[in-house]
Amino acid sequence: MRYSISGEIAQSVRLEFEPGEFVWCSKGGLMAYTPGIQWNLRVPGGLGGAVRRSLSGEGVALTYLQTDQPNQHALLSANAPGHLEVWDLENDGPVTTTRGSFLCAWGDDLDITVTVARRAGAAIFGGAGLFLQTVSGKGTVLVHASGDFSEQRLAEGEQILVSTGNLAAFSSGVDYDIQGVGGCRKILFSGEGFFMTRLTGPGRVLLQTLKRQYGNAAASNAG
Repeated sequence: MRYSISGEIAQSVRLEFEPGEFVWCSKGGLMAYTPGIQWNLRVPGGLGGAVRRSLSGEGVALTYLQTDQPNQHALLSANAPGHLEVWDLENDGPVTTTRGSFLCAWGDDLDITVTVARRAGAAIFGGAGLFLQTVSGKGTVLVHASGDFSEQRLAEGEQILVSTGNLAAFSSGVDYDIQGVGGCRKILFSGEGFFMTRLTGPGRVLLQTLKRQYGNAAASNAG
């Protein structure tokens, strides 16, 4: 699939389809398309996937685009200010995206699932919630960040503390947990809340410069 990313404030992507090619995109991400593109709503993972997706806040279904005609294209956007980053599943491995960060994915043997955060504390207080979306297989994922991206490459055992709402996506091998900020003055006056998100490598981490508000109680308590 050929693609080109454009824009400065709120980036979009143009996907060039050949017959038989397809793409999964976030619900509401389809901006425009040529008449030869067919699309519908599908639920990755069947009924079980639908239940987990409804709890993740990503919506039950994704938009599935395909065509059997040549020279077709579609324009996708995240409907919010920010930038797009390419995640190559073969080079970087499976990616876990936080709520609102997944725009689209295409390739072979794609598996789009909703997984449970491995640490209870991270699930309750980490801001991104109990359920996170993971994409694996052979192909490409486009990740959306609010604002700009800051990329980190963590070595084995290397850690980074991230303010809640600034985490966009990370390698599925990265350990995701929380750590208290410590001290009453920090909690009351720093604006960071009770916890920071602690990530432990190895793996790739994509941060976003503008905090994303998740709209749940856990996120509010965390900052």
